[in-house]
Amino acid sequence: MRALIQRVTQATVHVDGGLVGACGQGLLVLVCAMDGDTEDAPAKLAAKVAKLRIFKDEAGKMNRSVVDIGGSALVVSQFTLAADTRSGNRPGFSAAAAPDTGERLYLAFADALRAQGVPVETGRFGADMQVGLVNDGPVTIWMDI
Repeated sequence: MRALIQRVTQATVHVDGGLVGACGQGLLVLVCAMDGDTEDAPAKLAAKVAKLRIFKDEAGKMNRSVVDIGGSALVVSQFTLAADTRSGNRPGFSAAAAPDTGERLYLAFADALRAQGVPVETGRFGADMQVGLVNDGPVTIWMDI
């Protein structure tokens, strides 16, 4: 699985003009299930995300996790993270998992992150979503499992 993790002060996701998910201080996690991902990938990724120390401690150093600060997460499916841009000008997405597998692993990731103690809201798999965020820092981390 692949994730793009952004430290945020707030994030929202809308579908057809309606709010479907939001979070305050915490993480916006864009997630892509990749072709060949195993059933244990969501739990592995969730454990790493929950423990990722990218929030400031009392000394101003990035030394605290989203769990440590009592933050929350907005998890949004994003198959375009699988983009292959090595040739031509149009990205290929064949490295992404098939939609049924992708949805199952995406939802499993959200559940696994909740199991780590992080309040989680989600987008809507396969929908045309509008994502808004205030990136804090900015801090953006790319993670592959």
